[in-house]
Amino acid sequence: MTTLEQWPEKVDSAWQEQMVVQYAPLIKYIASRLALRLPSHIALDDLISSGIIGLIDAIHKFDPSKNISFKTYAEFRIKGAILDELRSLDWIPRSVRKKSHLIENTYAELERTLGRPAEPEEVSSALGLELEEFYQLLDETKTVSLMELEGVWKAIRSNPDLPENELPEILQDETVRDPFLALHFSELQDIMIRAIDGLPDKEKLLVSLYYYEELTMKEIGQIMGYTESRISQLHTQAMYRLRSKLREYFQVGHD
Repeated sequence: MTTLEQWPEKVDSAWQEQMVVQYAPLIKYIASRLALRLPSHIALDDLISSGIIGLIDAIHKFDPSKNISFKTYAEFRIKGAILDELRSLDWIPRSVRKKSHLIENTYAELERTLGRPAEPEEVSSALGLELEEFYQLLDETKTVSLMELEGVWKAIRSNPDLPENELPEILQDETVRDPFLALHFSELQDIMIRAIDGLPDKEKLLVSLYYYEELTMKEIGQIMGYTESRISQLHTQAMYRLRSKLREYFQVGHD
């Protein structure tokens, strides 16, 4: 991989081409993981095309003086470009978004009242649904839960008290030297750790295996002894809980 010392003072077409070839597998990897959570009519090639745009944007905007690895920076730019393209398509029906917001609000209200993670039976009861109907609703809204968690982060990044465009890059990079950024990095890490730590044990394990170990839903199901479908439902539940916690902390509303 390219080191910070190798980065040129000025990016030319030859360097851009070299970097696109070098990071093409990363684009395909990110696009493929996102595609697993999307309807079948969303073409993987379209996601990859958007990812290439994100990578090129990253190549031209990357600043090696900030001591942030290019791979970390590129990952967020690639994923951001793909998600921006998905949002622009506006392919999620308004009725599904409404159901998603209802589920999230129900989780938030129940967990504030109970002082602990709400059980699926409690959420389904509060929604006036049978448990199986609730699980079907999770399946129906799983894509919204993924997209809108990213939307919460986008709203947080627009906070005027945070340095513009810095938050995504510092979230996973321990080499940040700027004291101001390091302070926000530490605070955000603490918020996320507390939010994840507040998840039920099964969801906490799932988040660790999916986002840190980067296993697939199928692989996680084999480890935890559940079907891939059930793992997907647990993931959606975890996303709703994390979304409500982040919205509450940062006072970010729905779009």
